[in-house]
Amino acid sequence: ISAETSEDCCKFSASLKSYENTQNTSDTNLNKRTKSIYTPLELQFIEMKKQYKDAVLCVECGYKYRFFGEDAEIAAKELNIYCHQDHNFMTASIPTHRLFVHVRRLVAKGYKVGVIKQMETAALKAAGENKSSLFSRKLTHLLNVNPLLKLDDSVDVEEVTTDVPDNYLLCICENGENVKDRKKGDTVIGIMAIQPTTGEVIFDSFRDCASRLELESRVLRLQPVEIILPSSLSDQSEKLINSITSMRLRDDRIRIERMENLHFEYSHAFQLITDFYAKEVPDTTGPQKLSAILSLDKPVICSLAAVIAYLKEFNLEKMLYNPSNFKRLSSETEYMTINGTTMKNLEILQNQTDMKTKGSLLWVLDHTKTSFGRRRLKKWVTQPLMKSSEINARLDAVSEILLSESSVFGQIQNLLCKLPDIERGLCSVFHKKCSTQEFFLIVSTLSRLDLEIQALVPVIHSHVKTPLLQNALLEIPELLSPVKHYLKILNEEAAKTGDKTQLFKDLTDFPVIRKRKEEILDVLSKIQLHLLDIRKKIKNPSAEYVTVSGQEFMIEVKNSHKSSVPSDWVMVSSTKAVSRFHSPFIIENYRHLNQLREQLVLDCSAEWLNFLDHFSEHYHPVSKAIGHLATVDCLFSLAQVAKQGDYCRPTVQDNRQEIIIKNGRHPVIDVLLGEQDQYVPNTTNLSGDGERVMIITGPNMGGKSSYIKQVALITVMAQIGSYVPAEESIIGVVDGIFTR
Repeated sequence: ISAETSEDCCKFSASLKSYENTQNTSDTNLNKRTKSIYTPLELQFIEMKKQYKDAVLCVECGYKYRFFGEDAEIAAKELNIYCHQDHNFMTASIPTHRLFVHVRRLVAKGYKVGVIKQMETAALKAAGENKSSLFSRKLTHLLNVNPLLKLDDSVDVEEVTTDVPDNYLLCICENGENVKDRKKGDTVIGIMAIQPTTGEVIFDSFRDCASRLELESRVLRLQPVEIILPSSLSDQSEKLINSITSMRLRDDRIRIERMENLHFEYSHAFQLITDFYAKEVPDTTGPQKLSAILSLDKPVICSLAAVIAYLKEFNLEKMLYNPSNFKRLSSETEYMTINGTTMKNLEILQNQTDMKTKGSLLWVLDHTKTSFGRRRLKKWVTQPLMKSSEINARLDAVSEILLSESSVFGQIQNLLCKLPDIERGLCSVFHKKCSTQEFFLIVSTLSRLDLEIQALVPVIHSHVKTPLLQNALLEIPELLSPVKHYLKILNEEAAKTGDKTQLFKDLTDFPVIRKRKEEILDVLSKIQLHLLDIRKKIKNPSAEYVTVSGQEFMIEVKNSHKSSVPSDWVMVSSTKAVSRFHSPFIIENYRHLNQLREQLVLDCSAEWLNFLDHFSEHYHPVSKAIGHLATVDCLFSLAQVAKQGDYCRPTVQDNRQEIIIKNGRHPVIDVLLGEQDQYVPNTTNLSGDGERVMIITGPNMGGKSSYIKQVALITVMAQIGSYVPAEESIIGVVDGIFTR
């Protein structure tokens, strides 16, 4: 999770003041232990560290980033770099081009990292200042988990195309209702989970017993990378959290963030949420949103308040503005109950040997082409449906893809191949964390999808029959239609190079930028006209401005002709053959030009953020379109599973209390064995009117567990909407599976 702020050139004066203060030997600038004076850089670090005590700060100093004090010792230990004493602090450093790598390593090890950028202002340039310690510095990024890890606009857009796992931030709040419940270990638990990469917000409230099975099932389903907890939890919950976090590898462990119990008290939570939705949400529907939030259970409200307080630190609270997008995790009437123990024993998401995806049910079913499709399929696997109408709608769609001879399905599947993670990219745009390169990639991809699916609309109408597929595909062009407008505004070359000053083709809608560019052109024309006076003064009609090492508008004079140079000209640089000068007019106007250029960069950055805000008005329809694409991707994946051979379409009905599986096979073992060996099929016949219970006996390693798991997994697959490995299958809707 990252948070970015805009540059502020006013910091220069504050830094200069700090420097001037060090010239006095006041107590505030003295290290009481060593009696030596703090350097200006050390003073800046001390000031920043007071604000971010729990973060490891890396401070930009020229061509490297430096760590100080305890932060340097942490960096030395975790990054395997050298740490040594320098002035008043231990210090360690890393090169600027390796910042992204090292920050990722620190974040993966559970640290919160603050990146402090060095800012060179026009005032410093004009003064010719090059002392690193006098540069303005500002915390530009605060990071704790990987979802929106962006350190500058030069981040390669390939980061958007790579697969990103679910990065849920989970907040847990307990509410022991009475003394009797607390003694038994029973409690009511509220959770709030946020996925910053996609903007998804999930909540739930449930009663749990001392074993904390319900909490465990939700943590295992979400697989969070960070958990927010109150400073004190019940012993039972602490024990569960410790057991889950200890299972993870050290470099991939779940990060625990503790917050004061005050943040989880209902009175405090009520006040914070009221202020947030009534005052901070930027529209007139705040009161309605507030009433929707206050209708939630108390533990959920307390969790939400803690999450709001936490996300504000990273400027990511925007995803909580619209409560209508909040989704309840569990619904006993909508999804089959699969608790944590069952999920582990059936190896739904990961195997029990090395905790990897290979060897799990998800691994068998996952033939998706996109990252967002893979995330959607994971939800399907952990939430089998309980309405036969919805299950059969998926099965109808899978059957049509499997049996249709129309080429339209091949064309649609080709559209999904090699798509970047547009869901993640869209969320990055929504939070204004994206670079111009990333924005252009996302918008151009969405625009291309719009055009290509629009071209297929007549064929979809005539050849796609199932409502689930047809509705999803036909809605996409309409939902993506606003995107084309934003693509037309952008200058492609400037977007790909990250040049915000040339980003917008037509400046009619950007009067501030247009005015600033006109001012710059005016100063440039004055400087160019001044060249005529310069030629007269040095009596050289062919004299031209030269630029050397970034210094512009210099007049180059041979050393043998230096006597012709006016005395009030300032020499900027020289060689054995020539000297280069600035006239007083150039000095004054060049300083003004630099200030205008710097202001143009700031203006363009501000307009860029406004531009992203404007695009974010279409976030929800575009997000819905991406959701449709994810659904289509999942259906194609399940159709690919059905093609594996000897799979059948299950008959799923609400009113039949039976499980009939003829010659069924274990779906995972079947794939692992492949053609090398044959899994012996087994038949199951259970019904409410006939045989209702089976007791399985036999020798050790005889296949008892595999057979029982086979029946459970086939049932799960059927209620996901997948074909199953059997000759024939009839499944009465199952509301829960339990194992030990």
